[in-house]
Amino acid sequence: MSGKRRGRGEGSIYQLTDGRWRGVVDLGWSNGKRRRKYVTRKTRAEVAKSVRKMQALAEAGRLNTGRVPTLGQWMETYLAEVAAAKVRPSTLHRYREEVEHHIGPLLGRHRLDKLTPVHITAFYRDRLDVLSAGSVRRLHAVLRRALNIAVRWSVIHTNPVTLVDAPSLPHTEVDPFTLDEARAFLKAISGLRLEARWLLAVSLGLRQGETLGLHWDDVDFESATVRIRAQLQRDPDSGELVRVDTKTARSRRTLPLPPSVLMALRVHQERQHDERTNADTWADPRLVFCTGLGTPVHPRNDYRSFREILHRTGLRRVRIHDLRHTAATVLLAQGVPARVVMEILGHSQISVTLNTYAHVAPEVARDAAGRVQGALWGEK
Repeated sequence: MSGKRRGRGEGSIYQLTDGRWRGVVDLGWSNGKRRRKYVTRKTRAEVAKSVRKMQALAEAGRLNTGRVPTLGQWMETYLAEVAAAKVRPSTLHRYREEVEHHIGPLLGRHRLDKLTPVHITAFYRDRLDVLSAGSVRRLHAVLRRALNIAVRWSVIHTNPVTLVDAPSLPHTEVDPFTLDEARAFLKAISGLRLEARWLLAVSLGLRQGETLGLHWDDVDFESATVRIRAQLQRDPDSGELVRVDTKTARSRRTLPLPPSVLMALRVHQERQHDERTNADTWADPRLVFCTGLGTPVHPRNDYRSFREILHRTGLRRVRIHDLRHTAATVLLAQGVPARVVMEILGHSQISVTLNTYAHVAPEVARDAAGRVQGALWGEK
């Protein structure tokens, strides 16, 4: 071994035969054994910096002296001890599948302190051959969260995932109804048993789960508002439909109801009251939208009903989520500020609103130009 004289606080630093540098931090005696930590880097300066950091952690009692787990072992710890207490059962189920089918087989053997940005970048590149960019971004997110906890618990010093960019998402294509198609859709649903369900989607952009998870105490007829605080979701373990809190704080919102939607909800409430009176049993009187037995409407059946409406009326086949896009497009085209549209839709960031509905910008800009003309020159 060879090397320059070590500086103050650098511990023992020496050069290996392959040209790399290694530093040693002496942690003293424990259970009759001398404890040491080793760090290897390309340059002496990098080693010295790492050694000083490790010594500071050791003095603060935050340096983990046990064997560093593999990523596979750590993911099991993270899922059982952290994620299980924080996320929904459906999200935890998805995390476990991602670890089992993707993260574990390709990265699980690496020790956390040996996992590098090169490993992670290669992992993303490999997964992009079999998964969408959005799915790989979700893998990136769960890895980042898990290893952030490892850093917080002093299992490792840095999170290599934060040094790697997640794959870029392709431009989001939305396919909303045109204004004429939206009006035709309103005529098609007029008088249907669940007319109000579709009106909420096309006028306020409620998500499918948000609409089907509404309770009557979420609807305030006096103030003409609806409160979004939960959504209907299928439990991955039991397969049952359950009502869970909305995912983010932004998703929890109170929205004003257009007069036509408010009237449709009043009619719907009266009709449902008659159905309950004539039924032998009624599962859940709190649900705004339910079956003829008072049970939750399964999202699959809801989707089937939507397709039947389109088929019966000859309307263009769009996704059920495109009703949400229709609401947003109409709001923006009518000059509603993007910040307000963001609040109505429950987006977490305004960039999501602006990027998703960029196609509306030219129409809004033309309208703005006309208003400037009128304001400055008194012309339309």
